Amino acid sequence: MSDPLAKRLLAEAVGTALLVGIGTGAIVATSSVVGGRYFLLAVAWFLAVTIPVALFASISGAHLNPVVTLALVADRRLPTSEIAPHVAAQVAGAFLGSATVLAMFGNSHGLGATVPSGGDVPRALLLEFAFTFLLLASVLALVRFGAGRVRWRLTWPGLAVAASTYLIGPWTGSSLNPARTLAPAVLSGVYTDLWVYFVAPPVAALVAVGFVRWWDRRRAREQPK
Repeated sequence: MSDPLAKRLLAEAVGTALLVGIGTGAIVATSSVVGGRYFLLAVAWFLAVTIPVALFASISGAHLNPVVTLALVADRRLPTSEIAPHVAAQVAGAFLGSATVLAMFGNSHGLGATVPSGGDVPRALLLEFAFTFLLLASVLALVRFGAGRVRWRLTWPGLAVAASTYLIGPWTGSSLNPARTLAPAVLSGVYTDLWVYFVAPPVAALVAVGFVRWWDRRRAREQPK
């Protein structure tokens, strides 16, 4: 990225605030919906990811998630020295987004906090790992293939998060993002099994980088000489 670091960090903070505000706001706003709620939430989270990605991808890369930053460093797309400021900006943005939800709806429904359903921690770990891997695979593919004509590939991360919301939202809350989990937890005081969402996503991100880099080497070997 050629933009100054301060500009990129501001983009990360604002983008993450939008992501958390739209996504967790939708969780609270639809709390009384019975039929089709997770379809509505999948649409909301698709927009929550895709809008800031479309707005800020050309400025900061629109990581919006500490584990995306971690993966890009591991993939040698970003210097190690930028992990801490990026994560700080993302966490600050997440708190801004969650505080906005608190101001709008009050402290209800944990502000969209993520909690393993029924206290089933092993299931939550496995599902958060699997869908964070899917999210990071979409991000790393986007990095390699570019935005595409009319920037349509920018929808890939949003589609991954939408699929996660619909498929595992009832079981884990579908975090895939430590900043998205931390802010509602702190502001609502809901800390149940919080560690799950700080362990599974970064491990999945590093595994995804390892897989994609292995795939890169395999494709390179198969290219005609």
